[in-house]
Amino acid sequence: MSRRKWLRIAARALLVAGLAAASLVLTAAAYVHSLDVSELGEPMAQPTRILDRDGEEIYKLTVRKFEPVSIDRMPAALLEAIVAIEDRRYYEHPGVDAASIARAVWVDLKEREFVEGASTITQQLAKRAFLTPEKSLERKLREAAYALKLEMTYDKDEVLERYLNSIYFGEGAYGVQAASLTYFGKDVSELTVPEAALLAGLPKAPSRYSPFDNLEGALERRNLVLQKMAEQGFLTDAELQEALASRPVLHDGAAADDASAAYASYVDAVIQEAIDRYGMTEQALLSGGYTIRTEMDRRMQEAAAEVFRDPAMFPASAGERGVESGAAFVDQATGGVRALMGSREEGPYRAFNRATQLKRQPGSAFKPIAAYGPALEEGYTPYSMLYDGPIDVNGYRPRNWDGRYHGDMTMAEAIRQSWNVPAVWLSDKIGVEKGIAFAERLGMPLTENDRGLGLALGGLSEGVSPLAMAQAFSAFANNGVLYEAHTIQSIESRDGRVVASFQAEPRQAMEANVAYTMTLLLQHAVAEGTGRAGAVPGWPTAGKTGTTQLPDTAEFAGVDGGAKDLWFAGYTPALTGAVWIGYDRTDRSHYMTTTSAAAAVFREIMTRALADETPRPFAAPPGFKADWDRDDRAGEERPKKKGKGRDKARERDDDEEEERRDRKGRGEGKGKNRE
Repeated sequence: MSRRKWLRIAARALLVAGLAAASLVLTAAAYVHSLDVSELGEPMAQPTRILDRDGEEIYKLTVRKFEPVSIDRMPAALLEAIVAIEDRRYYEHPGVDAASIARAVWVDLKEREFVEGASTITQQLAKRAFLTPEKSLERKLREAAYALKLEMTYDKDEVLERYLNSIYFGEGAYGVQAASLTYFGKDVSELTVPEAALLAGLPKAPSRYSPFDNLEGALERRNLVLQKMAEQGFLTDAELQEALASRPVLHDGAAADDASAAYASYVDAVIQEAIDRYGMTEQALLSGGYTIRTEMDRRMQEAAAEVFRDPAMFPASAGERGVESGAAFVDQATGGVRALMGSREEGPYRAFNRATQLKRQPGSAFKPIAAYGPALEEGYTPYSMLYDGPIDVNGYRPRNWDGRYHGDMTMAEAIRQSWNVPAVWLSDKIGVEKGIAFAERLGMPLTENDRGLGLALGGLSEGVSPLAMAQAFSAFANNGVLYEAHTIQSIESRDGRVVASFQAEPRQAMEANVAYTMTLLLQHAVAEGTGRAGAVPGWPTAGKTGTTQLPDTAEFAGVDGGAKDLWFAGYTPALTGAVWIGYDRTDRSHYMTTTSAAAAVFREIMTRALADETPRPFAAPPGFKADWDRDDRAGEERPKKKGKGRDKARERDDDEEEERRDRKGRGEGKGKNRE
């Protein structure tokens, strides 16, 4: 081919590419131009009403914690801090930072998922105002388009002003003025440099960096902001050192919310569910004038709040850091969340919610999900004989909570006394994959790292929340039928149109006979075993305790019998619930020394919630026959009556051991881990 011909071909190719690029640019420009951003407005223009299941208003999202201020009242240090930590090239780009996007795309391509953020301040404002929080390429492109249109419509100061007046700073505060009043009790115009830097660090993770709950974490984040400010020329070295050395003076009582604290955790969960499940934006929820009908049972929610306020219901706290808890209660017949408590503190809305956001290992409370439920599906019965002796599977050597082995025993006995070794042995026999499949059918969020025998004892890589445990156990309570746990019935617009509603899609997560058999086993565990403290007076109660041991590290060397997490998951014929108790951060000075506290909290909340209801039995599925005299699968005879004397002796020993541990938990000695 001649050089002249090659040049003609190359020129044509460049012309075609140029025309295609020009067409793409013109199309994109036309799309950006067509976007309407005139309705951005101020947040919380009209209140959103939240109703309980009976239609009574429990809370109103109003402007009470929002006060817009002009950018002229915001100190330069605050504007510089926000720009330094959120978008250092804010005054240089047109709404989208191409350099940051290129860097983020490169990281995402390497990781093969969306892991790197590249949103400018303008993009963040666009996302909050106009888009859902999903992660997808289409959403990112729309976000960029809206950002470009915003900066074509408003100048930089107007965009920054709207951003700072709408962003969430934690503790129920929206906008910099509410944040300044909440944390420092002063007008935003009076903020010092270190105070401005502390506020600028909050939007990334308001719950994690709240100075009320995590002062050291908040200071670490603040110091990062200060260093970024110095790097970008906003602070001299002397000013940086002075700011780093300062300690914040927080506003006394600023974290308290003047609305009823009894509903705070539930309202938090409603807001988050509206965002996650129905694609609502925070902006819309705060200013759209919606009516949200929920599944809350007001009486039960208030009863749960009363129990959480009673210090006698919880182990005594060590030092300034308090023992915390999270609890969730679900109607197993519908999946409706009747009550939910995310903290013992009478804290603000939008705080960390331990009922829904907590991720902790559930310990032995997971055995029915990962070991015994799957085994029942495989043909085992309550009287199948299980092994309890030394076991070593590729270096994994489980131990019982009392440090001893007890020989072969029935599944019923293993569950009643919550022995660990039989559960692991059983999981190994049926295969870990059976346990994983069973747990996933119950909605458990497992990962690849959970594919091990530790799953049988609740040794999860990330852990679960009380709401996830309550949802899973609700299938046992409902003869195997699982309804997705939810707080919202419907969302109506200001003109009465239903814009979102929960559509029940129940599924048979396990056979009815398997679920009812598990109910009988867990009733036995509550009536005569480790779950006695969870028995609801007058009501048949099924449930399982869970305790996770302290980490086997040098920090806890020499600590005798401590525990990290306490769990109880259980149910009556009316309701299912799960309770977690522990410290947010466990260390040598902060750990549990008793084992029955979570079960006692469950019992007390259930007792108050069901006070006016007539007790009823668990309903057996049609055709169910509890014929376990002979285990056809294992070929083992049911233990003879002489074994019952041994069981009674064990029950007496267990009663004495539980009382001894309770005495120790009250300060009369060191407690010992139950499971």
